[in-house]
Amino acid sequence: MAVPKRKTSPSKRGMRRSHDSLKPQAYQECPNCGELKRPHILCDACGHYNGREVISPE
Repeated sequence: MAVPKRKTSPSKRGMRRSHDSLKPQAYQECPNCGELKRPHILCDACGHYNGREVISPE
């Protein structure tokens, strides 16, 4: 069984975990209605995606 020869220091452990933090989510304005939406996702407010209406708004 593989066992580490030396204890991993807090510095090395922190360097390894440096990319594990949560990133802030990106939002952009919908070109049709102006509401904020996630990129490459259907707009919840107006139902448009890529310049056309995909679902009718409720």
